[in-house]
Amino acid sequence: MVVPEGPDGLKTPEGGSNSRCARIYLARHGRTALNASGVLRGHLDVPLDSVGHHQAFLLAAALGGPKPSAIISSRLRRAVETAGPLAHLTGLVTRLDERLIDRDYGAWAGISANDVIAQWGSLDAAPGVEAAAEVAKRAVAALSDIADEAWGSVAVAVSHDAVNRIALATLDPSLGHPEDVLQETGCFNILECHQGAMGRREWLVLGVNRVPPEVGELFSPTPAPPLLQ
Repeated sequence: MVVPEGPDGLKTPEGGSNSRCARIYLARHGRTALNASGVLRGHLDVPLDSVGHHQAFLLAAALGGPKPSAIISSRLRRAVETAGPLAHLTGLVTRLDERLIDRDYGAWAGISANDVIAQWGSLDAAPGVEAAAEVAKRAVAALSDIADEAWGSVAVAVSHDAVNRIALATLDPSLGHPEDVLQETGCFNILECHQGAMGRREWLVLGVNRVPPEVGELFSPTPAPPLLQ
């Protein structure tokens, strides 16, 4: 659903709603050495670098305020380490969901994306790369299950660049092609899932690629839009 932007830069829906609602902050993990080098990460299990740990701290400072009821993460170390400071701050235990794992690039993991594209025309065409449709299917299923458990509250999910891009473009086609959806390391996106007629889920993408401010700026943050009732 296309939603207009409000004065704070976040998208806000027109009118009210009586549907049940869950909000999900979908985060991308912090930076790793592989991110800095520009190669495909996929299922390579690497830790955060010093910048990534700082980004995880800033995410915790920004997302701890909404008091999430659950934290769900990809099982890969870079995602788990990103969720760690928020789990510590809130006292929650991070739950792992295999469906949030990074896109599988097969033998191309660790190789420059530009080199793969130069050889095959696109990442989608490279043999052994997980199909974008499969990524979309598992990511949206995971987000839907998270929403089902978080009606009337907030949850945080920590995933990966390609997964976030594909999921966001699937839930809101107005965002365009997944490659057009910017996802910086340590960013978060704001999603709302509403239960409409016949129990059908209706998704709103309220914010994309929001980078948490430095801690000193958190004393006067731009408020996120309230949960819709």
